[in-house]
Amino acid sequence: MQELLLAVARGLVDDKDAVSVTVDAPREDGTIVYHLSVAENDMGRVIGKQGRIAKAIRVVMRAAAVRKGEKVMVEID
Repeated sequence: MQELLLAVARGLVDDKDAVSVTVDAPREDGTIVYHLSVAENDMGRVIGKQGRIAKAIRVVMRAAAVRKGEKVMVEID
C-alpha cells in the first residue's frame, strides 16, 4: 500500500526525492493512517483545484485497501 501511494505521488510532483510516506500503527477500528509529505512547491499539485487530486488519491488507496480487506486513510502533510 505504501508503495502505491509513493508511486502515485511521485508521478504528480517535480521533486520526486522529497516525497515520503509514514505509516501510523493501526487504530482501534483497524484503520491504517498514511501520512504523505511532499516538497512545499509541489503541495498544490498533490492537492489540486478544490482538492480533487487529493480526493482521487484517497479513492484509489481505499479501493486498493478494500481488495486487501483493510481500511486506510491518507493525510497530506
